[in-house]
This record gives sequence, structure tokens and C-alpha cells, in this order.
Amino acid sequence: MRVLVTGGVRCGKSRHAESLLRGHDDVVYLAPGPVPEDADPPDPDWQARIDRHRASRPAGWTTRESADLAGALRSVRGALLVDCLGTWLTRLLDDGLWEASAEEVAAAVETALDDVVAALAGRPADAGPVVLVSNEVGWGVVPAHRSGRLFRDHLGVVNQRIAAVADEVHLVVAGRVLRL
Repeated sequence: MRVLVTGGVRCGKSRHAESLLRGHDDVVYLAPGPVPEDADPPDPDWQARIDRHRASRPAGWTTRESADLAGALRSVRGALLVDCLGTWLTRLLDDGLWEASAEEVAAAVETALDDVVAALAGRPADAGPVVLVSNEVGWGVVPAHRSGRLFRDHLGVVNQRIAAVADEVHLVVAGRVLRL
């Protein structure tokens, strides 16, 4: 089972994604976003958000913080929850891409995404279910700044490519789930 859970900010995506794996004892929770300890200056709001997420998970779940999403898809046996693809993309862009040319950004994102899609599509069924969380960011205004447009445009591509190899896509709006 490969499920993509998407929706707007604070709509209940993570809660829904976690509920899909509540019956599993061996869940690895992959947090592929920026690590709060690396923030300069420190971001107490981001840290508080992460602390709330950690506290909401069952005690038996293992948390792994890593940007190596493809590696986790290939190596983790048992249930895997990835929260979220937007923070994975941010971490990828933070690796020197915000100021790169549009062509360089597209090439780097495509290369990383090709690896993730291949790992997800090639994950054996007996390896365990995978639930990936992402944000829907294309429903609002066009961002005024280049960084916002880069993120929005590339996350849209990420979501489409992951949805193409997912068995199910769930859209969460105001805490309600629509299976697409």
C-alpha cells in the first residue's frame, strides 16, 4: 500500500496519515525536513511544532530525521510514514539551490525526485505500507518572491509524480478526507 495524503496547511493531513498506520507496531516516522538544531538563528516556533508532532506519535514508533527519502524507501522494512514532502523539498532547495538558475534547480529536483519515485515504485509489497504527506500549495495567489514560486512549482511536480505511483491519494480539507 502506497498512499499520498495531501491538503492545505493545518487541515489534518498528519493526523489522518498517522491514523492509517495505527494498527502497525513497527512504524518508522521519517521527518525529511530541516533539522531544528541546524537553524541559524534558532527557530523556537519550528521546534515547538516538531515537539507537538513527536508527542502525538505512539511510543513504539521510531523517528528518523533524514533527507535521504529514497534510501529510507529502499531500506525500511515495516510501515513507513513520511511527513512531509514539502519539508523534503525545502531541505533539498536549502542545499544551495535557492539562488541557482531555474534550469539548475529543475535538474537537481528532477534527479532527486527520479530516485524517490523509483524507490517508491520498486518497494516490495511485503516491505510494508508507505504513507507520504504533502502540502497542496497551488490553490492560492502566485507568490511575490522567487523562493515561493520555486517551492510552489516544484512541490506541484513532486506531488504529481508521487501520486502517479501511489495506490491511493487522499485529499484532506478541514479535517475531512476525500479519496481521489
